[in-house]
Amino acid sequence: MLITILAGGSRGDTQPYIALGLALKKQGCSIRLATHEYFETFVRGYGLDFHPIRGDVTAVASGEMGREAAQADNPLKVLLSFNKLKALVFDLQKDFYEACAGSDAIIYHPGATIGFFAAQQMKIPSIFGAPFPMSPTREFPALIFYNAPRLGKTYNLMTHRIFEQIMWQTSGSAVKDFWKKEFGHSPDNFVSPYGKQTTHQLPTVISCSNHVFAKPADWPEGVHNTGYWFLDEEAGWTPPADLVDYLQKGEPPVYVGFGSVGDSTQAKKTTKMVIEALQSSGQRGLLATGWGGMSRLNQLPESIFMVESAPHSWLFPRMKAVVHHGGAGTTAAGLRSGVPSIIIPHANDQFAWGRRVYELGVGPKPIPRKKLSTENLSDAVNAALTDEVQVKARELGKKVQAEDGVGNAAKVILDCLK
Repeated sequence: MLITILAGGSRGDTQPYIALGLALKKQGCSIRLATHEYFETFVRGYGLDFHPIRGDVTAVASGEMGREAAQADNPLKVLLSFNKLKALVFDLQKDFYEACAGSDAIIYHPGATIGFFAAQQMKIPSIFGAPFPMSPTREFPALIFYNAPRLGKTYNLMTHRIFEQIMWQTSGSAVKDFWKKEFGHSPDNFVSPYGKQTTHQLPTVISCSNHVFAKPADWPEGVHNTGYWFLDEEAGWTPPADLVDYLQKGEPPVYVGFGSVGDSTQAKKTTKMVIEALQSSGQRGLLATGWGGMSRLNQLPESIFMVESAPHSWLFPRMKAVVHHGGAGTTAAGLRSGVPSIIIPHANDQFAWGRRVYELGVGPKPIPRKKLSTENLSDAVNAALTDEVQVKARELGKKVQAEDGVGNAAKVILDCLK
């Protein structure tokens, strides 16, 4: 049985789908993962078949559109940034569609809704694979509204409808234009597919822990909060000798990294601010430059070590606390590690994860990137290292570790294919 997975975005966006593919492969399925060509070596390294989606995701992330998306700190800015991405999304549709050829089932990311219509045309099952809670509920708002004032259950439900529409407008018009160009007409039953993926035959699987967001009572039977889809990246990875030496020399450090977000023009200033905050709080620090959120300095204090990147699954459990932007995948890795998290949200759903970490008691109040300073970061590090927060972080970490997210998701998917 060949299952095609349509994914996209940054490395962190791609990892959960690799993990899901590996779980399905263990059950005897053949897996084809379609994502940006930049990640071909990464995907093939795990033994999965790869179908390239054209386009340089790193160039987009570092360009004007990427910078605007990384600064979308309220729902209106999110809508505007998504609208600008429409032009780029059209170019992906042909590659996504071709990836589906010969498939027995299709799993698709929220931004790759062509997977639903390709499956419908091929008369095969489709599975909506969401990297965060994305099914309407009255119990909590949609993530891009999560940090806004709470206005009741009806409002919560409305925010989910709005967010679904934003996602659908971004990808739906591109799907329609491609379909008309390829087949001369729109796809059959051309409406948002998200609400159709709520049954045993057409399920939704969500990469999120029930200990972070419990499954709402008003979700349909076919919507499953399976637990996180973790990819243990350290398989075959050997830490550099100088990194191991640094970790062995003293107390566990505090990790600071902003992944694929961050303003490269402010990288040097940010790096100096972070180092000053760590020194003020009396902590050693391990800084990850990522895609440009921080930069290497010519001279570093002995207490500070810098890397470009390292597997979170290996690194985070060896830290005293982790400071990051609050991306869904990085937040999941932080929660799983059992150490406190300090979230510095830049845009989009990162504010939701920052607030949720604080609500769960496993980290201090988030600090929006625009308000980050040496003083408030130092204060946040001190708050994260209190006994109460550390105990709660360890307890939640054990619960998240006990979930078999990819195994649960694979079972749902295979059940729907019987």
